[in-house]
Amino acid sequence: MDYDASDIAATYDRGRSHGPEVLDLWMSTVSSHVEGHVLKTILDLGCGTGRFSEALAARFDAGVIGIDPSTKMLEQAQKKQLDIRVRYQLGCGEALPLSDNSVDLIFMSMVFHHFDSPTQVASECRRVLHEEGTVFLRAGTCDRISSYPYVDFFPTSRPILERCLPAVRSVQAIFEAAGFRALAVEVVTQQVAPSLECYAEKLSARADSVLASLRCSDFEDGMEALRSHASRVDSQAVFEPIDVFVFR
Repeated sequence: MDYDASDIAATYDRGRSHGPEVLDLWMSTVSSHVEGHVLKTILDLGCGTGRFSEALAARFDAGVIGIDPSTKMLEQAQKKQLDIRVRYQLGCGEALPLSDNSVDLIFMSMVFHHFDSPTQVASECRRVLHEEGTVFLRAGTCDRISSYPYVDFFPTSRPILERCLPAVRSVQAIFEAAGFRALAVEVVTQQVAPSLECYAEKLSARADSVLASLRCSDFEDGMEALRSHASRVDSQAVFEPIDVFVFR
């Protein structure tokens, strides 16, 4: 998806940020996989609006390079930047504007399905990482579609997800073919909203690329179905599974 051809950047944080507890969950998860390794430079590949960039810098006391192909997303990241250890740069995963062996950790969040050539991205990750460097990848996969909380309310999202999301086995195979070994392939469940009502408010921002690609009538029907359901059931938190891959 071409984010610069859409208005997603302006509403992305409202729709996709899940609060400090979820951010801490992910920093702790990353930390558990790099314990004992000194991190001086981190690449936040596909950083978008920088949702994780400053948290990575703070948790690991490291310099963070946030790279994204979208000018609009980077503009949002730069507007809210506070940490001088973070810098943002325009670029794409298939041709990283970085030197060989120049980073210690590559962090990717929900971007793998956007790459034009995942194989080339894995090769570029291998090139820019130090020999003992780590790739930490959060991803949506086709294995998990039925567990994503909005799918039942937006049925036309399912074929889009089936078409664009990779399978767990294919992600692992791509990185292993590039010379990595898998240290972990697991699922982490995160809370995305404290209630269905709050979840509906988040989705109304239409900050998810799949929801943004739906016809307006399909999106509006889905929002109506979700809000109607929320009004009929007891308030409950909303959770979603995220596939995690760690390669070295």
